[in-house]
Amino acid sequence: MKNSIGVVIPAYNPNLKKLERYVKELDELLCPDTILIEIDNPSQSELNQMKEIPARVGVSEVRRGKGAAITQGFNKLKSDILVFVDADGSAPAKSVKKVCDSVKQSHVDLAIGSRRHPNSNVKFHQSEVRKLLGDGFSFLSQIILEVKLYDYQCGVKAIDKKIWKEVQNDIEKEGFSWDIELISIVSMRGHNIEEVPIEWEDQPGSTVKIVPTILELFKALFTVRRKIKKMRRV
Repeated sequence: MKNSIGVVIPAYNPNLKKLERYVKELDELLCPDTILIEIDNPSQSELNQMKEIPARVGVSEVRRGKGAAITQGFNKLKSDILVFVDADGSAPAKSVKKVCDSVKQSHVDLAIGSRRHPNSNVKFHQSEVRKLLGDGFSFLSQIILEVKLYDYQCGVKAIDKKIWKEVQNDIEKEGFSWDIELISIVSMRGHNIEEVPIEWEDQPGSTVKIVPTILELFKALFTVRRKIKKMRRV
């Protein structure tokens, strides 16, 4: 049975008071071996304040991107189950536990939190434009990618450490397209993926630049599809 849990939180210019509360909630409910915050390009003031947060901190002096931060964080952990969550706490700790339990208590290798699943409970605070772009990306992903999901980009995912070790060297994306590459490669390798409906509340003050991110994601759909086809031929 897979028991131990390690949590990675990629962060860039986070709300530190909110992050501290979230870390404490995760620690209380998940009882993880480690909570590791991988923060990009922090100020000295941020680092000083983070000393109050009960978590390990990995620091990059440059902005690596979400995917690179998660990859480097996962590679530092020795836990049976590796999970990442967004730093803004959009997914409550009980939903993160639900995603982890999917891997812990079954034969699931990669569990994906889903905001778009019919059984999810989601509160959106997005603009209509941002919501439409998100809907459009999900629709196109279902057409282009082999894996058919409701939600590819949700910021809660858990993976069996053994499966991560198998696929980690194939993961090249460093930004937000990391998720679709991970999902596609895990699926191509024949491992079990489960989409888990969760609670989610979008948080204001996102540091994500929507237009460049959407362009990155749309481009990645095609590059990842080509990569998977090439890997199948090898």
